[in-house]
Amino acid sequence: MTDPTPDGRTLTLTARLTTARLDSRRGVVRVHREVLAALGLSAWDAVRLTGARTTGAVAAVSSGARGDLLCDDLLLGNLGVRDGDPVTVSPAPLVEARRVVVAGSAESMTAIRPTMLRDSLLGKVVTAGDNVSLLPQDAAPGALREAASTRRSLSTAMGMAWTTTLLTVTGTEPAGPALVTMGTTVGWRDGASTTGSATPMLATGGASGPADEPVPAIEDLPGLQNQAAQLREWLDLGFHHKDVLARLGTTPQLGVLVTGPAGSGKTTLVRSVAAAVGARVVRRWAPGIAALEASAAAAALREAVTEAAGTTPAVLLIEDVEALAPRDDAKPVATVLLDVVGRAVATAGLAVVCTSARPEGVSPELRRPGRLDHELSVPLPDRAGRRALLDVVFRSAPLAGDVHLDEIAERTPGFVVADLLALRREAAGRAAGRQRDVANPMVFHADLLGALEVVRPTAMAESTLDIPDLTLDDVGDMVEVKQALTETVLWPLSYPDTFARLGVQPARGLLLYGPPGCGKTFLVRAIAGSGQANVLSVKGAELLSKWVGESERAVRELFRRAREAAPSLVFLDEVDALAPVRGQSTDSGVADRVVAALLTELDGIEGLRDVVVIGATNRPDLVDPALLRPGRMGRLVFVPPPDAEARAAILRAASKRTPLGEGVDLDAVAADTEGYSGADLAALVRESALAAMRRSFDAPEVTAEDVAAARRSVRPSLRAEQVATLAAFAARHQPG
Repeated sequence: MTDPTPDGRTLTLTARLTTARLDSRRGVVRVHREVLAALGLSAWDAVRLTGARTTGAVAAVSSGARGDLLCDDLLLGNLGVRDGDPVTVSPAPLVEARRVVVAGSAESMTAIRPTMLRDSLLGKVVTAGDNVSLLPQDAAPGALREAASTRRSLSTAMGMAWTTTLLTVTGTEPAGPALVTMGTTVGWRDGASTTGSATPMLATGGASGPADEPVPAIEDLPGLQNQAAQLREWLDLGFHHKDVLARLGTTPQLGVLVTGPAGSGKTTLVRSVAAAVGARVVRRWAPGIAALEASAAAAALREAVTEAAGTTPAVLLIEDVEALAPRDDAKPVATVLLDVVGRAVATAGLAVVCTSARPEGVSPELRRPGRLDHELSVPLPDRAGRRALLDVVFRSAPLAGDVHLDEIAERTPGFVVADLLALRREAAGRAAGRQRDVANPMVFHADLLGALEVVRPTAMAESTLDIPDLTLDDVGDMVEVKQALTETVLWPLSYPDTFARLGVQPARGLLLYGPPGCGKTFLVRAIAGSGQANVLSVKGAELLSKWVGESERAVRELFRRAREAAPSLVFLDEVDALAPVRGQSTDSGVADRVVAALLTELDGIEGLRDVVVIGATNRPDLVDPALLRPGRMGRLVFVPPPDAEARAAILRAASKRTPLGEGVDLDAVAADTEGYSGADLAALVRESALAAMRRSFDAPEVTAEDVAAARRSVRPSLRAEQVATLAAFAARHQPG
């Protein structure tokens, strides 16, 4: 770090690439606290950064070296520098942007409304020429309370592609660096803005994309060959063999509902088959039409039919149709849609195909004969399907010799084709950032592994569990508990052929119970870290609502997401609050209805395939017995308090990254910590390290004196009476 100028307002730091996920691509840099003080700034103030070009960011506090400027790959690119290059840092006057103009791909410009665009840029400091992401700037305390809502809107519009999409700022008023606020007018270049009309976007069909978008061949749709063959047969008969149908005394009725997870290729399937039978496709995005005033929406639907009927054969493709014809809370335009679809499918040479990622939310009136007579389901790709998709997705990408697509296919459960495309974009971006001056850049396996840390499957966009870098090997002791989890969760995913050959139906779930702090949640996080299943985590009371029907709806939605993301694991923490014994509550029957909904999902008509449910509780006696019978959460696993041997194993696992002095005897510490839970032991290691820091910030290791000091402040939390009660419950429910 160079000395500041006489006024103390400019410093030169060394750019260092950081992979911190909290700040990644959110316009945040981190500097040492003393650097902020020298610049006369506070944390989260705006700074001007100058490298090969000038840009802006918000500055947060770093615990790194004083001379380092920690920034992500996007900021390095905006600065035009590399890791290790000098960057000049100075305070940026807080200037509110009156107007920001952004350019992006045709897909993003049609899918993202200007208001959504502004919400994703709120709190960011932008300059003309910058590349920006759509990730909300939610790192600053209280920066954007609506970040979760923004993420849901972006996910609905683009799938998980929004997490890796990059846009370019083409202009700001006044000139940047300028801060985007709620008062900023944000718009697309040559398109709509937050203060303009949304109609220009709707004219292109919303999220549908440009009309001249390349149409893949049917052969390039791995995993969808059966669906493509069925749809092709229907369209071919209706368009080109009406005479055969007439001789059989009937007429073609070409109404089709295509269902499947978001981003699974429903629209691509329809466009590919239509091209194969020589039909034109007219696309409309239902949420865009639903946003219009009722008369304008009706006019837009009739105009679409007129356009499609103008040149036959043609397919009128209505995407995300549940927005226009929902099962509940029917809109006035739904009646118009029913009439339009009924008339269109009766028109010679015209087919109507609707898509939906939420078929349970589509009005039954739309799915009756005479409207959408046929239904096709696009499945979530399994491991073999993902491997075939990866071959197609990376066909045009130069892959290095160390790339193993089989491993990538195994590590991407729940990924649909849109997620794999996002994975390719992220990996290519990482490879490009590292090989700017290479004549023939390539994508390496490390790029793909790095992309996997960023790109998450669409179905997991709202998962509440951050997948850790843990495995069951990191769990100290608990041999029997780990074996039970392995057999129940990992074996069905790893050896499905063996289960099928032996005629064994995998267990649907298990219940982990034991004293607080003994590792129940940690075990589930370790299972999640294996990477073989997507994880949806729900705290017990999160699904409960005072509104009639909302709690049951939340349960159904949870399991719908789990089925879409299969293979998946549903973790119900504090399950006793979610499923108490029925008939004993005083909440107007809410808890009883939630238990009934859970029982229906676990053992109802609609089976759970490749979905495992794990519950955790300190009070198994309060859980409804019907939930614990075989076929539901029938396997009860007691997580006991650790004995001396287990405490030693936990201490070794907790101190794996903590340098211990020769005088520290973990076996002796374990023998002297009767009544300590796993959480207590982890706290003991943490407090020992803090004691070493209090002694000296340059302390090379933790000494026995530090551990002794920690023992005086960290007390055991296990209560003998609670442990005895749980042990008695385990004795009553132990097999045999």
